[in-house]
Amino acid sequence: MVLGKVKSLTISFDCLNDSNVPVYSSGDTVSGRVNLEVTGEIRVKSLKIHARGHAKVRWTESRNAGSNTAYTQNYTEEVEYFNHKDVLVGHERDDDNSEEGLHTIHSGRHEYAFSFELPQTPLATSFEGRHGSVRYWVKAELHRPWLLPVKLKKEFTVFEHIDINTPSLLSPQAGTKEKTLCCWFCTSGPISLSAKIERKGYTPGESIQIFAEIENCSSRMVVPKAAIYQTQAFYAKGKMKEVKQLVANLRGESLSSGKTETWNGKVLKIPPVSPSILDCSIIRVEYSLMVYVDIPGAMDLFLNLPLVIGTIPLHPFGSRTSSVSSQCSMNMNWLGLTLPERPEAPPSYAEVVTEEQRQSSLAPIAACDDFERALQGPLFAYIQEFRFLPPPLYSEIDPNPDQPTDDRPSCPSR
Repeated sequence: MVLGKVKSLTISFDCLNDSNVPVYSSGDTVSGRVNLEVTGEIRVKSLKIHARGHAKVRWTESRNAGSNTAYTQNYTEEVEYFNHKDVLVGHERDDDNSEEGLHTIHSGRHEYAFSFELPQTPLATSFEGRHGSVRYWVKAELHRPWLLPVKLKKEFTVFEHIDINTPSLLSPQAGTKEKTLCCWFCTSGPISLSAKIERKGYTPGESIQIFAEIENCSSRMVVPKAAIYQTQAFYAKGKMKEVKQLVANLRGESLSSGKTETWNGKVLKIPPVSPSILDCSIIRVEYSLMVYVDIPGAMDLFLNLPLVIGTIPLHPFGSRTSSVSSQCSMNMNWLGLTLPERPEAPPSYAEVVTEEQRQSSLAPIAACDDFERALQGPLFAYIQEFRFLPPPLYSEIDPNPDQPTDDRPSCPSR
């Protein structure tokens, strides 16, 4: 008997977006297929999938134990977000090589569907850093008797969404600093820096408008600059390892002594970067905008403004230019354009109620004796008398201008 061979083993995901990239969030259902192609007939014990998501950090540090002794200290930590296993073909046990309970797979291509749900609790966004990572993957394992298992692992991406349309991320960020240069017994004038940005939250591809004022009262030539930094922090065994990377930067004009420079919305674009990671206990990814003054021969004067890089961009109505007051004024302008200059008179009484309707309404109502007697009272007579009488003539001039008809306060003029 000629044994068959496994030609290919692949994993495909039922993607949720148009780019055919498997991207999910907490609470989503991850579904896909394990594709198996064999030539000839094979007998298998099981075909399994193993899905897992975890964050892991690892780094080493050298320690000195004496004058001639050194050792390496390892720091590792791991957080598991989910661990799912399922059997697609065969049975759970595959540690024996008996011929019992084997499943026969015939020559050709075969497809086996799988599905599992991600936890509803927040998950860390997929990330690859210098000393740690956050990874999510599905692994397929084909077990056959007397042969090594065939394994394949395929990763998918998880985004823990950060909506920047929240009050804390829409608040402006600002700061002011000043520095005085000293050289021996001589003291020059101060260098002052004030900077402000419109909000704290941004998404990749957006541009940050920087408003700043730099005043140079020193005797040196200085250069104002700005930069976006990413800070990766890794935690293990009570220790922290930090990595800081430059993301984007810009340079202003050189500023001589006694000069002042003003940035009225200087633009710094955010390149494609990973979102902030703020909820993982062992990995944090944070961003900041540093506006600083480069001072030759001295420590720079700098301001750090915190940033949060999110995944859900700014809604048009969430911007400061679309505030409630501007929306109200826009609505008022729209009303002013659509309302006629002079109101039209209402329709005449004859156009609404015909003479036949008015006469028929005054006819007596057929009813029982008690009810008919009740309707003969003064209240019914009053209703019948004024039921279809014409309204007062329409006029655009108030016939009683000195008699106020409403006690409510008038709307203040805009």
